[in-house]
Amino acid sequence: MDKEAIVIKMAVSNWQAYVQRTQKLFTELGDEKLLNAIAPGKNRGIYLLGHLTAYHDALVEILGLGTRNYPELYEVFLQNPDRADLPMPGLAQVKEVWYKVHERLDAGFATMQPADWFARHNAMTDEDFDKDPTRNKLNVLLNRTGHLANHYGQLLLLK
Repeated sequence: MDKEAIVIKMAVSNWQAYVQRTQKLFTELGDEKLLNAIAPGKNRGIYLLGHLTAYHDALVEILGLGTRNYPELYEVFLQNPDRADLPMPGLAQVKEVWYKVHERLDAGFATMQPADWFARHNAMTDEDFDKDPTRNKLNVLLNRTGHLANHYGQLLLLK
């Protein structure tokens, strides 16, 4: 295995580990705790689950793996804060979508070759990529893993 493939495998493995940790935490917490706020006046667990799900659904488009399947989550979980008086899907539905989004991402990652990971992501222009080739698909995955890890830490406060 060449060095690029090793780096990619490490990044994808780290991503998958955080997805699995987060899924395990959702199960451990149970529905009742996921409806609670992380701290007084802060996001609820259900909101963070929806936020991560919507953000990861958008990752499909950014990485060029297709179009997002759940654009209706964007307004509720990405454009607005928790308790914004918008209709929110139920916890069971958000959990179901979480699993579907991650199954789709895993399948898409499996089709990507090393050169794909080092290519421009779809949220930037060719000109910007020429100026900074570190803004590639692999870097997006690393960024999203950090984002997931941050919210995982917040969700631990529900324990």
